Amino acid sequence: MTTSPAITVQGSFHINGQPLFTGIDLNIPAGGWTCLLGKSGAGKSTVLRLLLGLDTAGHFDGTVRTSDGRGIAGRVSYMAQSDLLLPWLSLTENVVLGARLRGETPDIDKAEAMISRVGLSAHRSKRPRALSGGMRQRLALARTLMEERSIVFLDEPFSALDAGTRADMQDLVSEVLHDKTVLLVTHDPSEACRLAHHIAVLSSGGSEVWPVPQVAPVRAIDDPATLRSQAALLAYLRGSR
Repeated sequence: MTTSPAITVQGSFHINGQPLFTGIDLNIPAGGWTCLLGKSGAGKSTVLRLLLGLDTAGHFDGTVRTSDGRGIAGRVSYMAQSDLLLPWLSLTENVVLGARLRGETPDIDKAEAMISRVGLSAHRSKRPRALSGGMRQRLALARTLMEERSIVFLDEPFSALDAGTRADMQDLVSEVLHDKTVLLVTHDPSEACRLAHHIAVLSSGGSEVWPVPQVAPVRAIDDPATLRSQAALLAYLRGSR
């Protein structure tokens, strides 16, 4: 079993000569959840793309390092804002897509168990077009969890879910990824304060560490310390605008 590494991102990013953020110093500790927040356009998804080695339409002057000195590629699972489901495949076929693309024999029993855990067993023979937006997002989560990578990047993975389902999926994903290095991009202070071991706030001036509640995650939705923390974080984010 591969040990999950810590990751650091340091530097500045420019688009067409204009700074998107400068002086970022983002630390993503090993084996825990780091939540990245910031106003729209601050560059949160750009950070994910930098970590993934994807095109960013800009210039990054800085470094991305892992604690074990190995690259991120080949040991990361990524869930984008859009579900990226293949419309001609069934639910089960979408969940095992990674294995098929790698030429591996897919674990159908495991895939169907994961589909059950996200509450979609009754729909597994359907195509994605027959699902609601929230159901599609749950399917994309199932596909991400199937990969069992030591590093996991999640970009707004719960945004299309109703409040009850969102809490259920947060619990599930936290359980499955309990020993992974996870970076979650979110706009939701309550989500960050419930799930995170570490919180960072991104702005044009870089990244800032935000204190998390002393209670270990996953925190109860009505935990007083968590409620105070999310209220303070929301106030801070509103003021940063």
